[in-house]
Amino acid sequence: MPQFLVTLYDGADAEAPSRRQSTRPAHLAGLTENVDRGKLVFGGPIFDEAQQPIGSFLLADCADRAELDAMIANDPYTRGNVWQRVEVKPVRLVVQDGKITP
Repeated sequence: MPQFLVTLYDGADAEAPSRRQSTRPAHLAGLTENVDRGKLVFGGPIFDEAQQPIGSFLLADCADRAELDAMIANDPYTRGNVWQRVEVKPVRLVVQDGKITP
């Protein structure tokens, strides 16, 4: 199954941190189904130099780009206008859980 490395950047406006904070509980709750289905391999926030969140990263294991795009579109951070720029790169995970898979 194709894997994708995704970088999702928050808005840079003054309200961006409060949008992220208020949407975070729904975002975290919404991750459960994709984690349980094996669609999200890993992920988390990206921080600036002051350790303030400015975006997110994830590795997704999806059938294709369309499935990935739908997953991102349905995330509360997308619907809540937290993420405002998305970069996607096809990748293949080689090292995981202390094991190498060539």
